[in-house]
Amino acid sequence: MADKKSNETESTEAPSEWVSLFDGESFNGWEMYGEEPFTEHWSIVDGAIACNAGIGEENVGFFRSVMTKADYGNFELELEYKIAKGGNSGIFYHVVEKEEWGHDYASGPEYQVLDDEFSRSETEPYKMVASSYAMYPAAATKKPNPHMQWNKVKIIYNEGHVEHWLNGEKVLEFEEGSEDWLAKKAAGKWANADSYAASTTGRISLQNHGDEVYYRNIRIKEL
Repeated sequence: MADKKSNETESTEAPSEWVSLFDGESFNGWEMYGEEPFTEHWSIVDGAIACNAGIGEENVGFFRSVMTKADYGNFELELEYKIAKGGNSGIFYHVVEKEEWGHDYASGPEYQVLDDEFSRSETEPYKMVASSYAMYPAAATKKPNPHMQWNKVKIIYNEGHVEHWLNGEKVLEFEEGSEDWLAKKAAGKWANADSYAASTTGRISLQNHGDEVYYRNIRIKEL
């Protein structure tokens, strides 16, 4: 949707506004996927949502994500993250919570969060930082900051058009549901996952892959 100038008084539709998803102090507006209450892995540290705070390079095993209580369809999402050396996490969208699915990744496409330089868990380009996990690799020209330094993320989803940005640069662009997208899905990890990207609305979630990771300045603008 194109922005409209404030002096266009005849317009009945106001421009979308940025909405903060995290107040820096509490988990208001957030809940666990499939858990109640929050597990001990999640906390708030220095104005950031922290997962496994203070464990360093240790990995404590895979546990469930936190997610927004609200659903989003077309959106522009911005946030910052920093992750421990070798760490793995992810940002998901259009997440649908169903007991039989178990985790957010069953339904929600993922913007991969990873320390590429010292990764202990991933080596394939389409599973590295800023990729659409197990679907599309991010550009080789991407410039992630080193572990435990803040990185800026932007994700745009608009009627199937998807963009991944990292530190101010667009590093990936694709069309969800296109022939190319369907071919990649059919040939890869999600071939038999009817739940994957089945919904065009859903929650935003942050993954607990067992590593230390922090998220802050999380905001969204609906399109």
